[in-house]
Amino acid sequence: MSGAKNSALPIMSASILIEDDVILYNVPDLEDVRVMKTLLEKLGKEVIFSDGRMVIKTVSEEPYEAPYEIVKKIRASIAVLGPLLAKRKRARVSFPGGCAIGPRPVDLHIKGMRILGASIKVEHGYIVAETEGLTGGLVNMLGINGTSVVATENVMMAATLAEGTTVIDNAAMEPEVVDLANFLIKCGAKIKGHGTNTIVVEGVKKLKGCEYTIIPDRIEAGTYILAGMMTKGEIVVKNCEPSHLTEPINVFRQMGAIINIEKDKIFVKGIDRYEPVNVTTLPYPMFPTDLQAQLMAVLTKAKGISIITEKIFQNRFAHAAEMNRMGADITIENASAIIKGVDKLYSATVMASDLRGGAGLIIALLGAEGTGELLRLYHVDRGYEKIEYKLSKLGAKVSREKTDLI
Repeated sequence: MSGAKNSALPIMSASILIEDDVILYNVPDLEDVRVMKTLLEKLGKEVIFSDGRMVIKTVSEEPYEAPYEIVKKIRASIAVLGPLLAKRKRARVSFPGGCAIGPRPVDLHIKGMRILGASIKVEHGYIVAETEGLTGGLVNMLGINGTSVVATENVMMAATLAEGTTVIDNAAMEPEVVDLANFLIKCGAKIKGHGTNTIVVEGVKKLKGCEYTIIPDRIEAGTYILAGMMTKGEIVVKNCEPSHLTEPINVFRQMGAIINIEKDKIFVKGIDRYEPVNVTTLPYPMFPTDLQAQLMAVLTKAKGISIITEKIFQNRFAHAAEMNRMGADITIENASAIIKGVDKLYSATVMASDLRGGAGLIIALLGAEGTGELLRLYHVDRGYEKIEYKLSKLGAKVSREKTDLI
């Protein structure tokens, strides 16, 4: 498995806090990572990236604007707000883009920075912020949509150079948040409680450079497990962290998949027909929203009726209509998808509208009769490194072709 995209992006952002060289290993070669590299270069960094190794050097500490033409491409670009404020005392960051899966407001980011002492206004699609120096405070990360991973990371990064102690309540507990904290600690930050819902950060004067290896991508691992299940295959997922997938693996076993774990390997054996399940997407350590579409693909051919309730994002069922075009029987009712298992799916030309939905459609096509086609593959490239190569290694007949269709 590749390094975790959702670790690599905030850790790259955190390099703004550090004047020394930062060397990262296990960095995935993804579109989102390349966009973040471009953004860092715009913000005064030199970034050398090859074969999973990334060296980030400081050229200038003057720039403080993250422009719309870059930020619109990825949601995670908002993560430069905290580091810019903490290190350069000002920031001008465009509202972010990314997948079209419902509103993901930046309110918690703005609230957190204000509590730490930043003056912030929103004008012409930009967050404009400045400070004479951040100071610690109590930040509650609970918003109308629950806690926020990237807002937790933003506040934690800003707090590393703030004066005094910052307490982040209702903090996100995702492994990627823990990975960022461990990176910052290696750079000299004083952080406790990462991995729990209360993170305590004691500000320091300066962070130093370090070498750091990014954790494996749990969502990529879960995606390939489900691909193996869909095709009744027998596969081994290597270089992963099984403890980050405890709840998904529980669900897969409940469906009937035979799964064994050995250190950093997950052995998966599929069966002819899976049992239906009821699953609700929730923050870590529960079932992740980022595996919802992939699970749905497998459940389209389960024995009975399954229900997936989406509690993290609105409008994250666009893939269901495309799966129905392949013969699936999926009905959307409010925040739930009701999936009636069918005997067969039939290949079709389908279209990805977001990253994980695209991965779900690939799994559906793998389990369908005939040869199918996925358009807008660029969505999938945002989060999966060499997906056609890895699927081919598992025995899938997959090829990438250029098309003029959008």
